[in-house]
Formats: sequence, C-alpha cells, structure tokens
Amino acid sequence: MSHPNTELIERFYTAFQQRDAETMVACYADDVVFSDPAFGELVGDEVRDMWRMLVKHAQDFTLSFSDVEADDHSGRAQWVARYRFVQTGRDVVNRIDARFVFRDGLIVEHRDRFDLWLWMRQAMGVRGTLFGWSPFVQRMLRQQARRGLLHYRGQLKRD
Repeated sequence: MSHPNTELIERFYTAFQQRDAETMVACYADDVVFSDPAFGELVGDEVRDMWRMLVKHAQDFTLSFSDVEADDHSGRAQWVARYRFVQTGRDVVNRIDARFVFRDGLIVEHRDRFDLWLWMRQAMGVRGTLFGWSPFVQRMLRQQARRGLLHYRGQLKRD
C-alpha cells in the first residue's frame, strides 16, 4: 500500500494528464508556494491560476510521470511534458524534477526544476540556442511568463 502523499502526487499528475486543473489545484494548501525556472516563485491563488492557464492553453499536450516517492513530510517525482509552444508553434519536450512538501494531506510547497536553456532552445529555436543561456534573456522570459499570468488572472476577474 502506498503512502497517502504518494497518492496525492499521483492524483495531481493524473489530473494534469487529463487536463483537469480543478483536481490539480485541490491538491494544494491555500498558502502553497510554487517555483520553477520559467515563472519564478508564486504563492496561493497565483499557483492555482498558473495551472489553470497552462491547462487551458496547452496544445498537442501529453504528460508522463514516474519515480513518485513521498513520506509524511516531503516527496518527489519526475515528469515529462510534451506540447506545442503556442508563441512559436515549436514542439517542446520538457523533463522536470519536482519536489514537494506536505502539510495536513495537501501540498504546501512545490518546486519544479528543469534546464531552462534547453527549454528555450526547443521553444525558441535559433534565438533560444544563441541567447537562452543569458541571465538577462532568462529574466526577460520570467517577466513575460508573469505578465501572461497577470493577464490571465485579470481576464478571470472580468468573467
């Protein structure tokens, strides 16, 4: 029998495979903290809205996950997302190492790590290959990702 927090991670990624953002975000504590190389650090509703946005706009999306492990306090998983990057129409295969912290049966901290330069080479092509290693360009990408999230959240409030 697997640990309840292992089952929580599996529920999160199974929902992601099915593009079910509401089940995904129900796995999080109200004060969840998320971080990754593209968005930086997000908190609470920012995290939930990021997943809603990504699921809504995903094109040609598939996801696999493996190596899920968890105990009472922390957990980890490997996951691979395959999708078409909307802004350029280029296909991306992103391999991600996820780390989790749990509290009261929910995820309170979720940290994804991946090679941002590799992602930029796939998503942006030659421009990503030539400039994606640059901290300045990576900062610009994070700012663009955050602006996209702010725009999406603004649309939610108007609906």
